[in-house]
Amino acid sequence: MGKMDAVVPTKLTLDSRLKFRCHKDIKCFTRCCSNIDIMLTPYDVLRLRDRLEMTSEEFLTEHTYVKIDEKTSHPLLLLQMNDDEERRCPFVSEDGCKVYTDRPGNCRYYPVGQGTIRKEGKNGPELDEFYFIIDEPHCYGFDEKKTWTIASWREDQEVDRYDEINKEWKALQLRKNLPGKELDEKKQMQFFMASYDLDKFRRFIFESNFLHIFDIDDKTVEKLKTDDVALIKFGVKYINYVMMLEESLKLKKDASKYKKK
Repeated sequence: MGKMDAVVPTKLTLDSRLKFRCHKDIKCFTRCCSNIDIMLTPYDVLRLRDRLEMTSEEFLTEHTYVKIDEKTSHPLLLLQMNDDEERRCPFVSEDGCKVYTDRPGNCRYYPVGQGTIRKEGKNGPELDEFYFIIDEPHCYGFDEKKTWTIASWREDQEVDRYDEINKEWKALQLRKNLPGKELDEKKQMQFFMASYDLDKFRRFIFESNFLHIFDIDDKTVEKLKTDDVALIKFGVKYINYVMMLEESLKLKKDASKYKKK
């Protein structure tokens, strides 16, 4: 969200402070919703899909496009902006965001950005989250008097649930291709399905030999039938297994007879 040249190169913590307020009467209202690239997470897709009462496939086809990340070969999903000079968000009107209560995590955070790095901890590698400010020249929100900490801004924008659900998926983005070893098309398709196309991923689990191959406990199987958040988190385990990052799923003893030759 926002261009790199607008990023203030200062690493912030939850206790860091900022002055900011956005409201309908501000001069720049909805300007930040144009000419931008909004990357969507699995939970963003779920919230918007349900808000618009669409299937996963319908939402992905009508409102998104894919960009392959050069460093990871991951298929990243971006919101399809309007095809006009301003590249305006399709969900924005003169009165503001039409999907405000289900807006993507990046929109909630703005003008704060979030990053994640992997560092060495006492018990091995661990994830470290940090924050930064996106200060775009068109934004007058910084001239307002309202003061926040990063923590209080996060609470006000209700991003905790987004971060909790997307945490392990975001950690996947920290892996990098080994020299000369990019993800092949099949693995990219599996990554895409398990990340974004939840309807197709659920069919894959229950209408293929998946449950004959993988040893999944009954309680998890029942949750995956109806719980989309559980399906997102299970999708991360599947991706980790497919990309051989960790042994996140176990095979059944007779799995070999169900695998395609």
